[in-house]
Amino acid sequence: MTTPDPGARITARSMAIVRRELARRGIAVSPPLDAVVERVVHSTADVEYATLLRASPGAVEAGVAALRRGCAVVTDVNMVRVGISARRVTALGARVACFVGEPGVAEAARRAGLTRSAMGLRRAAELGLLEGGLAVVGNAPTALDELLRLVAQGVRPALIVGVPVGFVGAAESKAALMGVRAVPWITVEGVKGGSAVAVAVVNALLILAESHGLE
Repeated sequence: MTTPDPGARITARSMAIVRRELARRGIAVSPPLDAVVERVVHSTADVEYATLLRASPGAVEAGVAALRRGCAVVTDVNMVRVGISARRVTALGARVACFVGEPGVAEAARRAGLTRSAMGLRRAAELGLLEGGLAVVGNAPTALDELLRLVAQGVRPALIVGVPVGFVGAAESKAALMGVRAVPWITVEGVKGGSAVAVAVVNALLILAESHGLE
């Protein structure tokens, strides 16, 4: 007889609490975005995210489709990279990459007057990894600013997950992202966000990509 996984039981109980709390507050999110919202609230224990999370039309579907194609997932910082489910990524034939700590990035960033996270995304674009992939910014507004510059130059990720956190530039960079029409996006309005939120969004997309819920 198989013993139930304690972690799975805790997660299931937590998700039930999240759904009950959202219902209690009268917050209803349509699928498939509801799966992303629930995962973010579960990961942060902050129900306010249900009212702050924004997505362009078809963004969740675009991200799921890209993951099912085995796309690259490029992150701004390693904290986001390591939080993304390696098992699910591998099962879908995808890959996760982060160039913030790669050799030469720091020096290139210094010469260009950029942060390392911004230069890391530029490096990913030079390698062609952003085309048709997921561009995920969970920490640095400067990385999202650089990503928007790349999009303006014609780079086309399948989806941008832009949820940088902070009081300097974060709200502004996310407001600019919400004005983008060329590429689907998922973001959080205002100063909230962070690596845990970015990880929750991507893992929610991975779970959807593994399931048949969008078919």
